[in-house]
Amino acid sequence: MHEVDRFSALRSAVQQAILDREGVTDRATRRRAYDGEGEPGAIAAYVATVQRNAYRVDDEMMVAVRQAGLGDDAIFELTVATAVGEATRQFDAAMAALAAALAESEG
Repeated sequence: MHEVDRFSALRSAVQQAILDREGVTDRATRRRAYDGEGEPGAIAAYVATVQRNAYRVDDEMMVAVRQAGLGDDAIFELTVATAVGEATRQFDAAMAALAAALAESEG
C-alpha cells in the first residue's frame, strides 16, 4: 500500500464489490476479467479490447459477445471488472514509479 493514499479504503471496497459479491457472472469470470483475461474466443477479445482500447468496442464485437452467451448485465459486469482491474494496475505502476523517483532524488 502507498504511504499517502487516502482513497485506499474506497478502492478496496470497489474491488471487493466487483470480485466478491454475487452477480450475474460468477466470481471466477469476474476475476479473470479484472486480471485482464477472459474466456477463450469473443469474450477474451472483448476483455482485451476494453483493457487496452475501449473506444474500439463496436457493434460487431457486441454481437459476438452476445452470441457467446452474455446478456447485458453480464457484459456490464465484465466491462467494469476489466476497466477497474486495468485502472488499478496503472495506478499501482504510477505510484511505484513516483516512489522510486522520490527515493532516487532523496538518495
